[in-house]
Amino acid sequence: MVTGRPLTIGLVAGESSGDNLGAALIRSIAARAPGTRFVGVAGPAMQSEGCESWAQSEELAVMGLFEVLHHLPRLLGLRRRIRGAMLDLKPDVFVGIDAPEFNLGIARALHAAGIRTIQYVSPQVWAWRRGRARRMKEFLDLVLCLLPFERTVYDEAGLAAIFVGHPLADQLPLEPDQAGARDALGLARDAPIIAVLPGSRRGEVKRLAADFAGAIAWLAARRPGLQFVAALANAHTRREFEQALARHAPGAPVQVIEGRAQVVLTAASAVLVASGTATLETLLCKRPMVVAYRLGALTAFALRHLGLLKAPHFAQPNLLAGRTVVPELAQADVTPERLGRELERWLDQPDAVAELQALFTAIHRQLRQGASEQAAEAVLALARRPAP
Repeated sequence: MVTGRPLTIGLVAGESSGDNLGAALIRSIAARAPGTRFVGVAGPAMQSEGCESWAQSEELAVMGLFEVLHHLPRLLGLRRRIRGAMLDLKPDVFVGIDAPEFNLGIARALHAAGIRTIQYVSPQVWAWRRGRARRMKEFLDLVLCLLPFERTVYDEAGLAAIFVGHPLADQLPLEPDQAGARDALGLARDAPIIAVLPGSRRGEVKRLAADFAGAIAWLAARRPGLQFVAALANAHTRREFEQALARHAPGAPVQVIEGRAQVVLTAASAVLVASGTATLETLLCKRPMVVAYRLGALTAFALRHLGLLKAPHFAQPNLLAGRTVVPELAQADVTPERLGRELERWLDQPDAVAELQALFTAIHRQLRQGASEQAAEAVLALARRPAP
């Protein structure tokens, strides 16, 4: 720690999920170490907790191996600027929050300059490019893992890692209030309702919107009493999905809501959801789901033909359960009829839903570890450790 200045923590958070993780981390650190200075790449949630922002988290919201190429010059320029600013500031510790392709390059440079480095949210080294864990050992002091199975890869590589649990598991109740959620949305308590979450990124929504809207139309034609509620992350993704609804599901009973995803999930009978953090939210809301994933053509080709993908599943509920407990459909398998038929199975099998909800409750308990508090303790312990 530099004499004569407050404890200083550099942070770089990728997109809205990272911003929320960062805000909770800042809050927990500030409660333990008042006067700590936080600075870096932050979204509105982190800024509201007092983080000085050099750039916005949403600037890092790019998905896919090849899709990123369009944004590469901008991202490389931003990374050079942030890396230089961090090297000038010399924070007591640097915490990269998610966004590993962006953050690990910064961590490497900072670690070489004697700055301690942490990656909060493990890259998916257990799924693909497993050898990265050994390389990460060269420039990371610690990885904070949200999921229990992630730590094994780092133990094998000799890189210090801690399973802290998932902040969403701490925030969401073990017993969701479906009736209250339906009242909040103005929905009938006894109606069958499908929640639709086509993704948080515009490109992701663009790839899935037509088939998700088509699934709505397919189900609406077969089940006239079925209602649909779509939760979109922002105005851009909402506009993209509403255009798809107008083309592929005109007249279908769809209530479109911006934000409030957790309320929408809690209100649902079953959920059609894009792969990602929303699948974990759906699990924590104890709702049966069908998970869809569609990458750009080049990225999908590389993952399939270059042997990069190692995990047996991509949906987080299946990864956490260690087996297939919810349908996961990818690429060409994502069609309106296939999505619709899988959703119908949940509507028609209450015993299977009850069994799934019991499993999801057990997983929720496993993930409820006080993540932000554990992460804060680990960050402070590293920041305060005497220099070697």
